[in-house]
Amino acid sequence: MFEKKVSLCLCVLLGVAGCSRFDHIGKPPTFTPTRESNEHVAMLNPGLPLTLEPQRQIDRASLWSGGRQSLLGDRRAIQRGDIMTVVIEIDEEAEISNSTERSRKASESLSVPHLFGIPQRINKRLPEGASTDDAVSVDSKGSSGGDGSVSRKEELTLRVAATVMEVLPNGVLSIQGTQEVRVNFELRELLVSGYVRPEDISRQNEITYDKIAAARISYGGRGQITDVQQPRIGQQVLDAVLPF
Repeated sequence: MFEKKVSLCLCVLLGVAGCSRFDHIGKPPTFTPTRESNEHVAMLNPGLPLTLEPQRQIDRASLWSGGRQSLLGDRRAIQRGDIMTVVIEIDEEAEISNSTERSRKASESLSVPHLFGIPQRINKRLPEGASTDDAVSVDSKGSSGGDGSVSRKEELTLRVAATVMEVLPNGVLSIQGTQEVRVNFELRELLVSGYVRPEDISRQNEITYDKIAAARISYGGRGQITDVQQPRIGQQVLDAVLPF
């Protein structure tokens, strides 16, 4: 009975793991639906207006009003559902090297030449040349050394449109952006999320990634090439479970 349950669990696990690969067997990967997504919901429900309706009617009738639709209006993202451009330009390089060495040496010796005459009595019964005068002797020696180095270089240049998901009580904007590009049978995905201050958004309605708090940037993909590069689910499970 127990073996049947284990087999059933393994089958369910393998089936769930393979569902994402079944999507693009013999065809390109399917795009993620945009309807009913978080960005779509935010655009459908922009929240409460920032100004009263009568004032908005007056602003629309004036060419020099401060409204967002006027000639000199501020068109930067400011409310739920607005869109801004996130500029990602990462060019980082790091190199770390360290070395450690440790050595230890210890020696212990214990002799019992006179212990109530016991060694003398034992020595008489031992073969010629044998003795218990130096009964205990302990020597130990240990050493360890280690070397380590880290070399990393990252370069990434991307631009993605992000949607304002929420305006926090302190005025900070919660943003989220997704982008998918399909080339042949490989789908590249770009995900961006975080929190930005309205004053950090430029007049071109852009913001750089280094001004996004709690920034989460993911650039990856899915498709036939990615499937070949990734180890199989069985290998991943064994690598995590086997202690050797």
